[in-house]
Amino acid sequence: MGQPDDMLDDEYYPAYTMGRAAEIIGCSQDFLRRLGDAKLIDPYRSVGGHRRYSRYQIRLAARAREMCDQGTDMTAACRIIILEDQLEEALRRNEHHQHG
Repeated sequence: MGQPDDMLDDEYYPAYTMGRAAEIIGCSQDFLRRLGDAKLIDPYRSVGGHRRYSRYQIRLAARAREMCDQGTDMTAACRIIILEDQLEEALRRNEHHQHG
């Protein structure tokens, strides 16, 4: 594992407990569990089995909460976010291949 400063800069490092992640997003812990059930996020599990979230996962969850607050069904919101993420990654790879 990297140095502590490297981990803090890593948006994929699971630095946040479920309670803290829910607080940041402004949602319930149950909402986060349901996002996991919907396969939007798959939190890291600590040795004790506690869920830990990265900044990247918190951003995805916040986007899902925003969409759900606007009336989008959770399953549909999760699918849209997953597709948007896949599209962004495909565009990034395409850009890399064109200029790499």
